[in-house]
Amino acid sequence: MARLLRALSRLPWGAAPPRSARGWAGGGGLCAGAGRGDAGSPAKPEPTLAKSDWRKKLTPEQFYVTREQGTEPPFSGIYLNHKEPGMYHCVCCDSPLFSSEKKYWSGSGWPSFSEAHGTAGSDESNTGILRRLDTSLGPARTEVVCKQCEAHLGHVFPDGPGPSGQRFCINSVALTFKPSKE
Repeated sequence: MARLLRALSRLPWGAAPPRSARGWAGGGGLCAGAGRGDAGSPAKPEPTLAKSDWRKKLTPEQFYVTREQGTEPPFSGIYLNHKEPGMYHCVCCDSPLFSSEKKYWSGSGWPSFSEAHGTAGSDESNTGILRRLDTSLGPARTEVVCKQCEAHLGHVFPDGPGPSGQRFCINSVALTFKPSKE
């Protein structure tokens, strides 16, 4: 997998900015690409570890996605077809992010969720995520990051199922899973 990601990062992606070429530069409204434009973002917490410490803690794929705003290739993630009940947590800091109850098949190639854990209606103040403006590929998208450690998780799009109409398109490599205790 690491070899594939390194090979993808070396491919020429046309006129895209160099930072964008490090992500999966597929088209459309999928979780394509990487990077972020933080214009208009609220005050953000400081990451708890230095870059070198994150490299020691994470696998190369986890580091690439969460700390360098990369994207795993579509249809490659371990949680894409995962159906066990439980909670998906941040791979970096273990913050609970998404419940399996809100996971659905979107066909996008990445695990998809209709809302973040802790959402109450349209209020996300009690969730473990933050939204940020991302203009790295040109058109504005909304990046999803972990509120606690600022790990890049993926993006959210307005084409999901009701009632929220959202599709949180999240990289498997940015998550760990904890099954429900029954």
